[in-house]
Parts: sequence; structure tokens; C-alpha cells
Amino acid sequence: MKILSILIFAALIPAQAAKPLTPADLSKPPGGIDRIELFLLMGQSNMKGRGEVPAEQTLNPRILMMHLKNDQWYLAQHPLHLVGDPVTFEGAGNEGVGPGLAFASAIAERDPKVVIGLLPCAVGGTSLSAWMKGGKLYENAVRRARLALGTKSSVPVVLKGVLWLQGEADTKPDSQPTYQSRLVRLIDDLRADFGVPNLPFIAATIGEFGSTPPAHPTGKTLLNEALLALPNVCPDTACVDTRDLKGHIGDKGHYNTASANEIGIRMAAKYGEIKKSRP
Repeated sequence: MKILSILIFAALIPAQAAKPLTPADLSKPPGGIDRIELFLLMGQSNMKGRGEVPAEQTLNPRILMMHLKNDQWYLAQHPLHLVGDPVTFEGAGNEGVGPGLAFASAIAERDPKVVIGLLPCAVGGTSLSAWMKGGKLYENAVRRARLALGTKSSVPVVLKGVLWLQGEADTKPDSQPTYQSRLVRLIDDLRADFGVPNLPFIAATIGEFGSTPPAHPTGKTLLNEALLALPNVCPDTACVDTRDLKGHIGDKGHYNTASANEIGIRMAAKYGEIKKSRP
């Protein structure tokens, strides 16, 4: 990869948040890189990210993003779920800082031999039913992952995991009780479609921003219990407990930048635990 080959050895690059995205070519990774690891980012607005984008960012040439609209590779920067033009940012929506980039940074720091490719697919306000196999969101995520897996490169390109942050839309009494079983079905379908029966799936609880625990279980608390119990019913999964994170953007619904970054760091730790648990 001509651009990435040059940049990979350079110092990390400071960049303004709204500067044009920097294209990346994966065809010829430089020496020392032995694989490209892909991660799907799925869920709703808190995975998409609503935290404030910093005025200046640091680009890591070993962390890439596939643009949500044109399916092209760029050096990753916030917002990962940019829907605007990659050069002018025209048409940008309300995307902000989510957990994906902090996750990738933690993974890349631990393994200098990999390039991380993030595949942003989250859509705000979506229910789990909208993500089931056969639906538009599921099929688009699979399409993007397969496209990324087909990237021509001199090193292997492998799908290594799925990050999931969703649930607010499923806290109603008619959907919450079946949430866990439907989520397991989603995981099984993803693993079957990619032929990876042990594909790691890292979820996170949804925000509980109240100052004190509620006197009686709410839809959020019950759904979070189902998420936290996911590893008990589905192997090679994990759930990050975020219930202690109270930082939000002012609406008691969307994590602020600090909380989003912390979720990404915790997701990376859970992913590491799954890897260590394998023979």
C-alpha cells in the first residue's frame, strides 16, 4: 500500500477533525505487518457515536476505517460513522465519538504486527429486529465485511470480531424478554455466514444514567441483565459492564467522549480475555 507503506513508519499525525480523510492502500503492507484484522461495529447511536469530536486528532497509520458511504479505506479518525463526503464532509450528520477508535487503539498498541480495519455499520435508533438476518442492516454489514475480506493484500485479511452496542430500542415489555435469544440468533447467523464458528462478539450494556439505582427493575436494567448473561449462553462472547459510566452529552441517553472511549478500552480488554481463553 503506497500511502500506508510510507506513513506506517512515520510519527503519529496530528489532524483537524474536519480535514479530508487520508486514503489508505492495503495492497502492499510494509515489512513487519503480517495481517490485517477486521472488526464490525454494529448497533445504534451510541456505537455510531455522539460524543464531541476533538478539535485535533491523532491519526494512527495502522488503524483504518471503511467509509460508510463509499466503501473505501481511509486512516481512521472521528467520526468513524461519517456519512458526509470524505473530502469536504458535506452531508455529514450527527456522528461523533463512539467506542470503536479507542478499541482499535488498544488492540494496535498490544500487537505491532497488525493493521486494524474498522467497518462502521451502526445506525441510530435501530432495534434488534432491524439487525436480524435478511434485513437491510444485517445484509449491509455482511456485504461490507465480505468486501473488506476481499481486499487485495500481500498479507492475510481476516475478520476478528464484532462490537455490539445497542438495546435502548428494545427496553419495551414486548421486546425485552426475548432480547437475549434473538441476539444469540444474530450471533449464530453472523458466524455461519462468515464460516467462523468462534467469531468473538463483544457487547456492552446500555447506559443507566440515573444517580441512584431504581427501586424496581426497569426495561433498561432487565435488558442489561440479559446482556451481562450473554457469555453464559453463547460461547466466545463477552459483555462490558458500563453501568458505572454516567458521562453523557446532556440528554442522559448518549455517552460523552470520555465514556465512549472508556467503553472502547473495556471492549478491547474483553476481546483480549477471549483470545487468552483459547487453546
